[in-house]
Amino acid sequence: MDGATVRPARSPLRPPTAGSGRPAPRAAELRDPRGRTTLVTRPLAEQAGRPGQPGQPGRPAAGRAPEAFVDRVDPAALQTPAVRAVLANVARICPAFLPRQVLREGGRHILIAGTIGRAPVVAKCLSPAALRGERAEQLVERFHHEVAVYRAFVRHRPPVRLPRLVAADHDRCVLVLERVPGRPAARERHPVNAPTPGEVRAVLGSVRTLNLWRPPTDVFGKPMDYQTEIARFHSLGLLTDRDAGDLRGLLHGLSSVPWQLNHGDALLGNILLAPSGPVLLDWEQAGWYLPGYDLAVLWSVLSGDTAARRQISQLAQSGGTLARDAFLVNLVLVLMRELRLHDVPGAGEEQRIMIRRLYDDAALARRAVRAAVGTR
Repeated sequence: MDGATVRPARSPLRPPTAGSGRPAPRAAELRDPRGRTTLVTRPLAEQAGRPGQPGQPGRPAAGRAPEAFVDRVDPAALQTPAVRAVLANVARICPAFLPRQVLREGGRHILIAGTIGRAPVVAKCLSPAALRGERAEQLVERFHHEVAVYRAFVRHRPPVRLPRLVAADHDRCVLVLERVPGRPAARERHPVNAPTPGEVRAVLGSVRTLNLWRPPTDVFGKPMDYQTEIARFHSLGLLTDRDAGDLRGLLHGLSSVPWQLNHGDALLGNILLAPSGPVLLDWEQAGWYLPGYDLAVLWSVLSGDTAARRQISQLAQSGGTLARDAFLVNLVLVLMRELRLHDVPGAGEEQRIMIRRLYDDAALARRAVRAAVGTR
């Protein structure tokens, strides 16, 4: 990567040595031995605090620092019925908010860049269409959770960078946040161009710092029911009987492991590379997970970066055998979620190639789980 030669490394996900003194069976090495790159999926829309960046997606233009905010006022976009409706809600809590640009309209959220005085901010609101949809109750619950997280972070400052809360309306699902200058670590969910090695180290450092933090607050719950997720993917045919049994076996051994605070959606598109370092965005799924959930999410989307995957795997096992097992459980479930999300009828050729790679990754993760169970 970047001209450097990546030397073959021993698998960081190897189960411990058996009691006989002979090496135990090796877990499958969770990296692509052929060094494949993933294909670009459709870019995600700009999200809160993410200004546009010219040049190559996911990389700054050569010789340029992160750009300042230069928003073109788009009167037509600001006058659509949905945008006017959410602007009325924003005005209730921030009368001085001056909208300048619609960053996203459609889907779950509407994002509007603007200013309060001379301070650049972003208003994030649930779209009226989402509030009328079948998943409205779930989306409102997640939005309420994100509001609670930002308010908790005002009282208990986290050890990682995130946008400062300016104002919030819990009932109308409105968040007004500081707009941080910078660029997303990637613009695609599965980027073809991975961040540079230095950027990967910075992202992993921020994620691990968050994971090791123990906030003195009861805001964070447990967003994932692991047994339920295993049963769901088993019923969908994504997990075999043996896969489900292996995962439940590892879970049984993890019953006394302390859970970690995780971002819950640590995609590269939710991490802003700012001059001051990585900034974590979109906290709707933050909560307590088994150790290594955020690492599993990053591993799943960095299929084109063998060195980054090796770093992630080494971090995952640095806490010992139980931490490694927790990472493996998280990884299988994250990969099942990605397959459920992308393996849909009507996928184009690019998406079908990505789906095949996800199945290959899932097979590697299953073999690693099987080897880990065999050392119990």
